[in-house]
Amino acid sequence: MFERLLRLSEPHLLCRGCLNPLGGSAEAGLCAACWSGLRPLPEPRCPRCALPHPSDEACPAPAAWDFGDALWDYHGGRPPLGALLLPGIKAGERGWRGALLAKAAAAPLPAFAADSDLVTAVPAAPQRRWTRGFDLAEDGGKQVAGRLALPFARTLRKDWRTRRQAGESASARRRLPRSAVTLRRSADVQGRVVLLVDDVWTTGTTLLRCAQALLGGGAAGVRVLALFRAT
Repeated sequence: MFERLLRLSEPHLLCRGCLNPLGGSAEAGLCAACWSGLRPLPEPRCPRCALPHPSDEACPAPAAWDFGDALWDYHGGRPPLGALLLPGIKAGERGWRGALLAKAAAAPLPAFAADSDLVTAVPAAPQRRWTRGFDLAEDGGKQVAGRLALPFARTLRKDWRTRRQAGESASARRRLPRSAVTLRRSADVQGRVVLLVDDVWTTGTTLLRCAQALLGGGAAGVRVLALFRAT
């Protein structure tokens, strides 16, 4: 009876993104048109900061890694899908989290990802990890590690006093102190090329602090891979 009622109600269900009818290819309350907003970053782009700028110009923000890229454009689609999904997932939307990770599992990885020795993730502050019950960057990192048959390790720790950066201005994000991210005592990165995974790459300051901690701990190099890049 429930399934019959659900089928009858399908034409009247609206997509949570665009508010159009869901249709038969909907996932986690989003229609197929919204999911098509998972778009790769525009070409050409810098192989280090993943932004479009002339090759003879320096990256617009400091980068302590050799290569950097992302699976998708944060502002791709209408509505911009990354900007819709990430806040919802971080607020506890587990349906979107599961659907996004399933799509990440099928997304092409940049060639440099396989030339790594270890995969790690940008850490969440302990209180936010506890309240959410998951860490999307770590989920993505473990998935990438499995695809590449590489080990995954939690190597970094974020100070619990670190302010939440979502919603802050770019200038405020760039003031994140180096002490906000430190290497765990148990971390072994000596002489290893580390692939650092994050959920969304905006100013890159958190990634910079993570890369500095890894290099300070003896890592031979750092590469960056994010689910989304804000361009």
